[in-house]
Amino acid sequence: MVFWGPPGTGKTTLARLLAAHSDAELVSLSAVLAGVKDIRSAVETAAAKQQAGMGNTVLFIDEVHRFNKAQQDAFLPHIENGTIIFVGATTENPSFELNNALLSRSRVYVLKSLTTEHIEALLQRALDDDELGLGNLGLNLAEADRRFLAEAMDGDARRALTTLEIAADLADEGNISRALLNDILAGGSARRFDKGGEAFYDQISALHKSVRGTDPDAALYWLCRMLDGGTDPRYIARRLVRMASEDIGNADPRALTLCQQAWEVQERLGSPEGELALAQATIYLAVAAKSNAVYMAYNEAMRTVKSTGSLEVPMHLRNAPTKLMKELDYGKGYRYAHNEEDAYAAGEQYLPDELSGQQFYHPVERGLEIKIKEKMERLRQK
Repeated sequence: MVFWGPPGTGKTTLARLLAAHSDAELVSLSAVLAGVKDIRSAVETAAAKQQAGMGNTVLFIDEVHRFNKAQQDAFLPHIENGTIIFVGATTENPSFELNNALLSRSRVYVLKSLTTEHIEALLQRALDDDELGLGNLGLNLAEADRRFLAEAMDGDARRALTTLEIAADLADEGNISRALLNDILAGGSARRFDKGGEAFYDQISALHKSVRGTDPDAALYWLCRMLDGGTDPRYIARRLVRMASEDIGNADPRALTLCQQAWEVQERLGSPEGELALAQATIYLAVAAKSNAVYMAYNEAMRTVKSTGSLEVPMHLRNAPTKLMKELDYGKGYRYAHNEEDAYAAGEQYLPDELSGQQFYHPVERGLEIKIKEKMERLRQK
């Protein structure tokens, strides 16, 4: 089996409980430090123990996603013949990080973050337990401060207990004050964020979809979550520019300009001053009229280009800078649009002959594209 979940949700603890419950020996390896040699040694020991009738072995691999394909494949025959009971733990999506062969032989269990209430209960148990916890130290942690500490842990039980132990060591006559907790927590954000992992892509997806869904509050929240987690503001600026073209487009062309300006402000001012411009751009995108007509038109046009090959440019659209080219009818019959009524040469064809009448861009009935659609329909009727 594979336990998938954020840090501090009990993946290692569950493996220990499983081994104890099934009267099996727990052998624990970290994929950060172990290699194929360590796997082979653990398997040989497990096989010898099994043959001697001494019971089964639970082989627990922490951070299993750190193993490469060859290392992951090394487990397969031993899982199939029952030499080991394989338990892996990962903070990354197994669909992307584990081999299909290993996944097909395992069941994935998804562990969720602990709630603030869970962390509070855990802290209180640690304070009350004389044998395994800190109960014999006579510590005093006010209920409000316990709640404050639990909220700051972002669902990570291991971090909560570690922080409590540090506070216990530094407590003045057993009193864990809010000031002390603030000093301990001042080292950085506890919010989960992996700049190259699933949390990163989940949050940028949430930001993009909130903008698309015209929810400025949610969009601003996800922007702040990413900034708080350590995302490079310039990356967010690039994504906002993309959103301006993909989801707003010509319904409000000002969106693209505003995002470019926000990017420039971020580059010039840096952090934290520049982030306010990103927030302004995010809210503007969220409340702007929406259109994906440009995005759809581009994709359709690109598909057409790839599927139709190198179609010839119509003769009347070609330049004729030489006498020979004029004799070959380059540019013959071209109508200069500025000389036509409304600067529009009605009936003139600009696509290759094979694509005559093809329409890629379909303006929507929102924002400026309402006017664009009306204009194009009027001109096409000439």
